[in-house]
Amino acid sequence: MTTTTDKNIATLMQISALSQYFIPFGNLILPTLIWSLKKKDSEFIDSNGKQAINFQLSLLVYFMTLLVISVPAILYSIFDGVNLALASEQEWVMEQFTAGKITGIVVIAVVTIILLAALKVMEFFLILYAAVKNSNGEVYNYPITIKFIK
Repeated sequence: MTTTTDKNIATLMQISALSQYFIPFGNLILPTLIWSLKKKDSEFIDSNGKQAINFQLSLLVYFMTLLVISVPAILYSIFDGVNLALASEQEWVMEQFTAGKITGIVVIAVVTIILLAALKVMEFFLILYAAVKNSNGEVYNYPITIKFIK
C-alpha cells in the first residue's frame, strides 16, 4: 500500500530534478539525496528514485556523447585544409578559408543545437509526467533510460 507521504516524497524527488535550472548538477544531486535518505522507508520511493537517477545519468551520457561527437566534427570542419602561414615574425595568416567551410560548420552546429534542445524539452516534460504519475501512486519507467542502478 502506497501512502500519501510516499507519493509526496516520490513526486518531490521527480520535481527536484528541475533544480538543474538553478543549481549546477541539481538534477543529479537533489534526487540522489532524497532517494538515499528515504529509500529504506518505502519500496515505492526506492523504485521511483532509481528511475529518476537512472534517467538523469542516461541524459548526462547522451549529452556528453553528443558533444564528444559534434565538437571534434566542428573543429575538423574549421581546420580541414586550412593552411597557417607565417606572414611576418609575429603574425599568422589563415589561408583557404571559404564560405563552403562555414556552411559545413553551421550545419553541424545547428544539428547539435537542435538535438540538445530536443533532449532538454523531452526531459522537462518527462519529469513533469513522472511527477504526475508518482502523485497518483504509479511507478513511472522513463523511456530511453540506461539501468545504472538496479
